[in-house]
Amino acid sequence: MTPTPKIWHNGQFIAWNDAKIHVLSHVVSYGSSVFEGIRCYETTKGPAVFRLPEHMRRLLDSARIYRMEVPYTIEKLSEAAVDLVRENNLASCYIRPILLRGYGTMGVLPGKNPNEAYMACWEWGKYLGEEALSSGVDVCVSSWNRIAPNTLPALSKAGANYMNSQLIRMEADVNGYAEGIALDQQGYISEGSGENIFVVRDGKILTPPLGASVLPGITRDAIITLAQTLNIPIIETIIPRELLYIADEVFFTGTAAEITPIRSVDRVKVGEGRRGPITEKLQKEFFGIVNGTAADRFGWLTPVKSREFAGVQN
Repeated sequence: MTPTPKIWHNGQFIAWNDAKIHVLSHVVSYGSSVFEGIRCYETTKGPAVFRLPEHMRRLLDSARIYRMEVPYTIEKLSEAAVDLVRENNLASCYIRPILLRGYGTMGVLPGKNPNEAYMACWEWGKYLGEEALSSGVDVCVSSWNRIAPNTLPALSKAGANYMNSQLIRMEADVNGYAEGIALDQQGYISEGSGENIFVVRDGKILTPPLGASVLPGITRDAIITLAQTLNIPIIETIIPRELLYIADEVFFTGTAAEITPIRSVDRVKVGEGRRGPITEKLQKEFFGIVNGTAADRFGWLTPVKSREFAGVQN
């Protein structure tokens, strides 16, 4: 990771190396944080952030589920993200807002711990590698299940949930796979360690419903929208594990992964063992919009205006 000059903290810009918390902050012992991952793309008209209000809404939703009081609106957080990218003079980057419970009292009950807000950004390439977008990746079905209902809330993008994700990803890595796919407590397909999943069979796209311990992905929602506009049937439904082995195409989606095809599952080749036509068509539509070579017909991009227009509403 290459540091950038500034990080946003509670409404002010601070130096990268000054963004520190106490070792006894509540978040360290108890995992009490929620966060987002947001991409800013270099477009033909300058840098633009992908689906910024939707990400900030999900951030505040995550905080609300965990009873975290946040004194910032979607609009204020979105403005801070744009200012942060501009302040660090980046053409493209990854943006990470974090809301966490800080240093106060020790114990599970966080009533007297302050809520802190941080936002950082840095240059970041393709999560699973540049080649993965065209050639696909090899994945496995994990021995670790996704969190069960009424244990940890899957609709909240919370730091504690990603202990489960770490187990999935580490197991995949040690066994030579790029990623793992977790099943839900019923044994149906849920998602990857940090990605939603889509399965193509006979020209139809299937994806697990939110009730399968699935995070409501922003890119997931974009793919559903794109598929509908392309007249590709798309269905949210429970998906048995074995459908992965007989699928025509399988692909991951996510802010980091974007749209990454899967070429094999458990060493079983998916389709022709490379990116399929539906995945490629969706990639073309998606990257056309985020790179600015196609019209932003859904209003997904928030431009980062240059300093001379800093006083203009972004």
